[in-house]
Amino acid sequence: MKLTYHGHSVVEIQTNGTTVFIDPFITGNELTDLTAEKVKADVILLTHGHGDHVGDTVPLALRNNALVVAPFELATYLSWQGVNVHPMHIGGAHQFEFGKVKLTQAFHGSSYIDENKQIIYTGMPCGILFTAEGKTIYHAGDTALFSDMKLIGERNEIDVAFLPIGDNFTMGSEDAALAAEWLRAKTVVPIHYNTFPVIKQDPEQFVSMLKDGVGKVLRPGESIEL
Repeated sequence: MKLTYHGHSVVEIQTNGTTVFIDPFITGNELTDLTAEKVKADVILLTHGHGDHVGDTVPLALRNNALVVAPFELATYLSWQGVNVHPMHIGGAHQFEFGKVKLTQAFHGSSYIDENKQIIYTGMPCGILFTAEGKTIYHAGDTALFSDMKLIGERNEIDVAFLPIGDNFTMGSEDAALAAEWLRAKTVVPIHYNTFPVIKQDPEQFVSMLKDGVGKVLRPGESIEL
């Protein structure tokens, strides 16, 4: 399994010949190493409906005939745009051919603002537990710190956890460091920082707050192989 970080909260998973993207915010993401028109994806996993996470999902899915897995309301909204979807909800898991997906809770919002300045509700935000090839990846999505992260860590042997550190909209570094302790992941990668001025953070400082060897800063385009 190969995990590649592409800036903001974009994570690419290569597993068993399948390319999985989580929250493919590419167009408008100045920190990404990707060009949206060149990206190939078989599966897209979404944590919530905000534009900096749904991103390029619709054109990517339509061009690649990709399956989109998302919370029910968001999946329904995307299906109206011709996207092939699999709706899920928090606490539910499903075994796909490419791996197992389970949605966890996340404390955040989830909505889309249309051209008429109307806010469209897109369901509950979530985190994602993805398991394939005997490895488990946790992508927390956008979230505050919450105590059930202890339970997630106790019930799952997490190989890599992707945690937001940007503050303002999500956990900051201090809360994310406590989340890392509770989750007990073998490797923790910071995400959701520096894309916008209001979430400017120092990822190296965050890593210094973790147990030695646990934290790893990935620059856009850098990978971890499991």
